[in-house]
Amino acid sequence: MKPTGAPSRPVRVRRVRNGEVRRERDAVATEEPLEVRVAWIDPATGERRAEAVAVTMRTPGHDYELAAGFLSGEGVLARPEHLHEITYCRSGRGPQEYNVVEARLHPGVSFDLERVRRNVYTTSSCGVCGKASLDAVEALGYPILDDDGWSMDPDLIPGLPDRLMAEQGVFQRTGGLHAAGLFDATGTLDVLREDVGRHNAVDKVVGRRVLDGRLPAPDRVLVVSGRASFELVQKAVAAGIPMLVAVGAPSSLAVDLAERFGLTLVGFARDGGFNVYSGAARLGL
Repeated sequence: MKPTGAPSRPVRVRRVRNGEVRRERDAVATEEPLEVRVAWIDPATGERRAEAVAVTMRTPGHDYELAAGFLSGEGVLARPEHLHEITYCRSGRGPQEYNVVEARLHPGVSFDLERVRRNVYTTSSCGVCGKASLDAVEALGYPILDDDGWSMDPDLIPGLPDRLMAEQGVFQRTGGLHAAGLFDATGTLDVLREDVGRHNAVDKVVGRRVLDGRLPAPDRVLVVSGRASFELVQKAVAAGIPMLVAVGAPSSLAVDLAERFGLTLVGFARDGGFNVYSGAARLGL
């Protein structure tokens, strides 16, 4: 099935205000499934394999970035150069399946398919304890984020969410999308992506860097429009991004993970202030 291609679509609504009803046109964010497959050469048999590793509901657009960022965060792409190409899939000689993408690894690059499937399952479930989650991320082998003297002026932090919001074109039309953006130490926006899923928005941002061969990103700040969850901290750590700034609150596991890997975690960045939960030294605090 080919997606609409547009991140939003028009709808008819009955708008009720102060007891009055008016029929108007409105816009809603587009949401469609995307299946991510990985193709690689099995070192045991020398044969090509292709397997689905995840299905996510996403806003169409930047699908290759989404797949690359997701696979990087799950440890499938340990390095950007391990990726050969990403394409939309075809069913035999039929048309392309625009809701299915395939990431093809270079020969000699392999990964643990079952571990990825387990991780995708456990991070979306509710029955995994905190310590097990932390240990699972540590087992992926992500390095501790270096304290190499890189820092940011804390006076810039409160303005980052506003700069993010100012560039959210689809959100302005629909009010229904999350956003993630990468900023440099001067507060200049590098890349921004929107999606119905906050995890997808981050994957798209990280995926852009993967496709450009620019990971890790030790001199960038990841800013998200919602709260700071455990999974978002994991994605920042996997991408080698030393600072995560969220408009909302972090979870307890997000704080634990940030402390374990040396990430600067900032929450409630709004109304002229913010809270620092870990890594305050990068802000000179």
